[in-house]
Amino acid sequence: MKPDITINGTSMMALGWLRETVNFPTPQSQSEVIVVPGRNSPIRYTEALGRVAYEPRSFDLTFTMLGSRAVFDGMVSEIANRYAGQLVTVICTEDPTLYITGTIEAAPSYDPLTGKGTLVLSSTDADAYRYHVDETIVVITGSGTAILTNDYMPVVPVVKTTAETALSWTVGSDTFRKSVSAGTWEFPELELSHGENRITITSSGTTTFTYREGRL
Repeated sequence: MKPDITINGTSMMALGWLRETVNFPTPQSQSEVIVVPGRNSPIRYTEALGRVAYEPRSFDLTFTMLGSRAVFDGMVSEIANRYAGQLVTVICTEDPTLYITGTIEAAPSYDPLTGKGTLVLSSTDADAYRYHVDETIVVITGSGTAILTNDYMPVVPVVKTTAETALSWTVGSDTFRKSVSAGTWEFPELELSHGENRITITSSGTTTFTYREGRL
């Protein structure tokens, strides 16, 4: 399979573009520091929030084509009208399970001597995390223990219950308990960390957890 990029589900190869390079550098952490007089160690922004926060991710995608200037201009016009300045989802064929979201801009150039056209699509405001294409759904019928396996991005699941339900889980040394009626709920305290997260459920109905995982 030739390497390709899909943008909002459309193949760039199908539009006549050959993918040349892909640059998805790792986003930088937000590393603001506050120096407190009389204190030897500064207050680090990431530590103050309890986790590392990241700057928006920048990326660029380079495509080429061979043809006349008129054909090149038409192909560039189609891409610009479809995507320039738009918030899009981008997927690489090498890793079709993850996508990245960002606003892209187009920078075309054409060499009349070789008949080669180049198009660079770039973003400077993409989300730091890449997201799983498929949402994770865990269903528990009746009482039991739900094991919610999560990638590296912290996420709060949507909880749907069909009957009176009691939920209990532990984060570090803290234990949380929630009792809810049938409905759809989100609890900020139920933030999933990397790995297995266990939630004890007491219910006569069905409890469904839905969340989208992500990683850098």
